[in-house]
Amino acid sequence: MHRGAFERTAVLALAALALLACGKRDKAGEGESEAAAPVQVEAARRGPIDHIINVDAVLYPVNQSNVMAKISAPVERVMVNRGDHVRPGQVIAQLENRDLVAAVGESRGQLEQAQAAYQTTTGATVLEEAAKAKVDVDSAAQALEASRRLYENRVALQKEGALALKLVDDAKVAMVQAQSTYETAQRHLEALNQVSQREQIAGAKAQLETAAAHLRSSEAQLSYTRILSPIAGVVSERSIYPGEIAGAGAPIATIVDISQVIARANIPVKEAAAIRVGRPATITAAEGTIGGKVTVVSPAVDPNTTTVQIWAQAVNTGERLKPGGAVRLSINAETLQNAILVPSSAILSSPEGGGDMVMVVGPDSVAHQRKVVVGVRQADNVQIASGLNEGEQVITQGGLGLDDNAKVVIRKPGADGDEDEAAPAAETGDDKAKDGKEKK
Repeated sequence: MHRGAFERTAVLALAALALLACGKRDKAGEGESEAAAPVQVEAARRGPIDHIINVDAVLYPVNQSNVMAKISAPVERVMVNRGDHVRPGQVIAQLENRDLVAAVGESRGQLEQAQAAYQTTTGATVLEEAAKAKVDVDSAAQALEASRRLYENRVALQKEGALALKLVDDAKVAMVQAQSTYETAQRHLEALNQVSQREQIAGAKAQLETAAAHLRSSEAQLSYTRILSPIAGVVSERSIYPGEIAGAGAPIATIVDISQVIARANIPVKEAAAIRVGRPATITAAEGTIGGKVTVVSPAVDPNTTTVQIWAQAVNTGERLKPGGAVRLSINAETLQNAILVPSSAILSSPEGGGDMVMVVGPDSVAHQRKVVVGVRQADNVQIASGLNEGEQVITQGGLGLDDNAKVVIRKPGADGDEDEAAPAAETGDDKAKDGKEKK
């Protein structure tokens, strides 16, 4: 009996100890679940933010010219090499031109002959012919007057019976002939004054103009033997050498103006809708970064890529950037005023899948999940288009993995407990140990 009573007492003691241990563990678990997570917060604020569009682009020169020969001729000299800087109108190549020089001399002689003929026609020949025709008219008029008086006298004498009728008839025939001669001379004079003079002068003038045009054509052909640079720039390609035949339309050299460069990018329609000509932009390449502005926004959408081509132009100081390379184009499409802004570290992925959220801390020091619509991002700032009000406190550090409605304690940046992420957890463990001692 005594032994059985002892065993029952021992079992009861062990059960009491187990219950006591369970109670301690439950209390410890309650303390652990109630421990506040240390976080850092920042208030949502209003302010301006730039809508920056970043896209890959290809660099082009601001101007380019493929210089070609206009006539076929052997190349006499080439005055430039690749990499040389040229100015507008500078001779970069010379073609053989001895035959064209001779043609210009011949055309100039023909022009001088035409000029002399025109001066003779307008200054001497026509005037002389007109003067002679005028003299002929005057002579015919005098002869007509004399024949008329003779006829009238003979008619009077014939009436008096002093003259035979035959002589009267002869005088009449002479008068008619004089009348005909006078009329012919008069018509000739009128023709010289009205028709012949104009036609002769017009013919001489036409010959003069033809000779002048022929000379200009010959001089133009001769000028084509001097290949000139149409723009200022750098020779990027030289494709012909002395002794070779430069064919009409054959390239001589390529000149690019890289004092300014243009970055061309294809941007999706949705993003391009906010871009306007004149907006600031930066071009970043391996050689450096330069600032410029948008100069072209294509009015049409590329149907193959459904993108809009944008050009941004910038001054290429020192010609550092080289055309043809890939660059990064950043365009300040617009500046949003009075936007609600939070740090980018406050943006978390929604655990429900899809979308963004922030953890908002209320006056009760409890974190609440809040779905938001994110707008423009710039550096460390993010625009909240909807879902958050100005002044609300959002968690910027410590929110990752934090449950909804979790208890938090706000730590100021730079506090001892925030120097390392493991520090808050260590403090929580120490607090639990202290709580256990106090409960004992």
